[in-house]
Amino acid sequence: MFRLRALHCYPRRVFHYGAACRDQLLGQLQACTAEDQIFDVVGKNKAKLSVSHVSCAMGLLWQFQKERPQMLRTTELIRSHPEFLTLRVLAENKIRLMEDVTVVDMLYNVLRLTVEPHDSLVQQLMTEGWNRLQRFPVTTLSKFSICLSEQFLYYSPLMGQITEIVSQKLDLIEDARVLTTLMTSISSLVSPRLRDALIEKADALLDSMNPLHFNNPRRIVQFLRNIKYIHRPLLEKCNHILLQNIPHLDAENISIILGLYQSMQYNNCDFRLAAKQRLMELMDTGTDPVSFTKLFASLGPLAGQATREGLESTALSLADDLNAQQALAVVETLEDIQCRNLQLINKIVSVLQKNLDVYRPVEIAKITQVLIFLHYQNPELFSRLRSILLRFLQGSVYPYEVTMLTRVLSMLPSPRMEDVVISRVDAVLPQCSLNDLNSFTMAIPKWIRNDPTYRHSTSSKYVHLLQTLNRYGHERLQKADRLDLVLEELKYISGEWFEEILLEETIAMLQRLVDQVSWTNVPDLALFLTRTNYLCTPLLDRIATVAIDNIHKIHYSGTYATLLPFAVFNYDPPKVEELFDACIRHFTPHISSFDPHLLVLMAYALAVANVFPEEVIREIFSVDFLAKLDAQLETLPYALNMRVRLRLMELNRAVCLECPELQVPWFHERYCKQLQKRNNSSVSPVQQQIHRMLGEVLGGINCARVAVVTPYFYTVDFECVLDHHQQAVPYNEPSQLQISEDGKVHWDSGSARKESTELSPGARRIALDFVDSKSFCKNSQHMKGDILMRKRHLEILGYHVLQIPHFEWNSMELSTQDAWKEYLRRKLFTELA
Repeated sequence: MFRLRALHCYPRRVFHYGAACRDQLLGQLQACTAEDQIFDVVGKNKAKLSVSHVSCAMGLLWQFQKERPQMLRTTELIRSHPEFLTLRVLAENKIRLMEDVTVVDMLYNVLRLTVEPHDSLVQQLMTEGWNRLQRFPVTTLSKFSICLSEQFLYYSPLMGQITEIVSQKLDLIEDARVLTTLMTSISSLVSPRLRDALIEKADALLDSMNPLHFNNPRRIVQFLRNIKYIHRPLLEKCNHILLQNIPHLDAENISIILGLYQSMQYNNCDFRLAAKQRLMELMDTGTDPVSFTKLFASLGPLAGQATREGLESTALSLADDLNAQQALAVVETLEDIQCRNLQLINKIVSVLQKNLDVYRPVEIAKITQVLIFLHYQNPELFSRLRSILLRFLQGSVYPYEVTMLTRVLSMLPSPRMEDVVISRVDAVLPQCSLNDLNSFTMAIPKWIRNDPTYRHSTSSKYVHLLQTLNRYGHERLQKADRLDLVLEELKYISGEWFEEILLEETIAMLQRLVDQVSWTNVPDLALFLTRTNYLCTPLLDRIATVAIDNIHKIHYSGTYATLLPFAVFNYDPPKVEELFDACIRHFTPHISSFDPHLLVLMAYALAVANVFPEEVIREIFSVDFLAKLDAQLETLPYALNMRVRLRLMELNRAVCLECPELQVPWFHERYCKQLQKRNNSSVSPVQQQIHRMLGEVLGGINCARVAVVTPYFYTVDFECVLDHHQQAVPYNEPSQLQISEDGKVHWDSGSARKESTELSPGARRIALDFVDSKSFCKNSQHMKGDILMRKRHLEILGYHVLQIPHFEWNSMELSTQDAWKEYLRRKLFTELA
């Protein structure tokens, strides 16, 4: 069975087993070069085998497996060999005779050989390890913690005891490998105090360790991801070491690191570009399913179109050889790269279908979601997936799993919400986070729209469930007493339910915990306020005070999030100038270390606030920076890529208009024309109404133009010209209203300026903008910063800018034609007078 011979002679392996190392039988075991030789020795010497012999044999069996590629390992054959059973029985009988290190080594090796956790040998080794736990040296404790993690015992009392021991012995740990292994194992149970101590210790050990040991910083990044705590200085130190090791990393390690970074939303430009280059070098090695899957998952989202097509071609040729996990990794990558290769998608889906019975709940949920996002059409498959999801849901007791399964089920066609869904949701609601509750509220309306019985029953199961969700949401906010935990729950929450039901109470809760605002959570709190578009001046004042007092402690990249709400909301408290100056002084020395896309976003936010630091502007509009930005944009997700490109254009426009002395050229003409062509915006009914009334007020429809494109590509809702007698000057060509093929109302090219830009003496060019609700803070009539920046720019271009706020135009006071016309006359002839 085991005629597996090494291609080269293995060196003699030296194990330290005391005096027993000198016996002849141990020498025979150590001389073995393959599994069948070990089993031959064991079979011929069953009665002579001691603890040392059994431990040596188990260690060698795993050593041989570890030295082979994953796809060539034969652990299943080892487990089924009769002499392996002999070793297991002997090990079980001799546990009490084993030294502490031997107990843990034996447990580690049998788990690596995929012996099931419920096996009696594993159980007895675990029990023995627990009994001896307090006397384990930290090296053995570290290895023992790995064994617990491999059995998913992250929250077990045993892991809790290991956490306590680590807390007591932390000062004694001087090995980075031991520390980082323990950190990842106990990450689910660390307190804030122990977290900070571990981070401090890890930071110190990174400075003294061999930089080629890249697994240590990788495990630290994994620890930070697990505890959902982005400690920027430590993260960047780890990234620096990982970046040095890029030439030595294989596709699997790069894929792991990129996955960790992605889950932390850490888009380090230098690492992504270096990883892309290294993966391109490894493309020729990805010829088997194992290596190709890892290469495809990591390189696919980073690569350009030509490389992706080559990867897709290879994936198609290897599809039939993929196992269940490899097919899952490939289909997830197809979603990431927005693949439209139907032949490849069909091929991978056929592999997934064959393996649906082996996937865990989270994997079935991922498969379902990916196929929906890929617009895959197969009602029969979706019906089967739905049945599997319901079966998993019925037996699930974990809130995160019930939330995930319910959310994915709501994406599938269904006439109503099954009772099993309601039952499981009801059961876990008391344990759910705000984010979980929000997920349920986004799923339920999808069932409501499809269930015809809802319209005939106001006291339906949906109403009851929504009321229960509301109650638990309010209770969770009322009981909240730790700001950091609440901000973590609020980090990704969005949607109508939260904004309409919980937002006001959330703001009240944050004000109640305002004393807990510190330099560590200022960026998260500022981002939350910006994302919810809620102007809360007490919270912003607290953010400004804390940031100014602790600016030296905030990581330079955190200044962007800190400044953002002040720029976006156009909030100008007494300390705002001091805050901006402090932040600019803090991050300017580090501008060369900023990720290019983040520096662009930072500069745009400052431009909105009418702040243009010369050093920052010159850095961004240098040739080297723009080249690096272009390279980075190719590796970023599509949505972020498009957002950064738009912000760069808007920053370019702002600098040209407001800082001409910097002599930055306008190089976005072509981009703006493409954007204008792609986003041929329609004219809303309100704009049509205002245009018609403007015609009556000004003396003719040809006295006002609609959707006028200005220099630097602002689009003015309405433009008119008044001479020095306050009389409207008619345009030569009136705007032509047209209807596109999709039924949208828009204006022809007459909207773009064809008229002469010259005005007669005393005449004024008027820009009249309808300002909708998105241009104001959610809870007030306070206009946002980008609208005021637009107004500044239009005035620089020679316009007199008038604004029609939506709450004035739609007010009860303006409810008749005459009232609207009078309002426009007052705007045009009184406010401009």
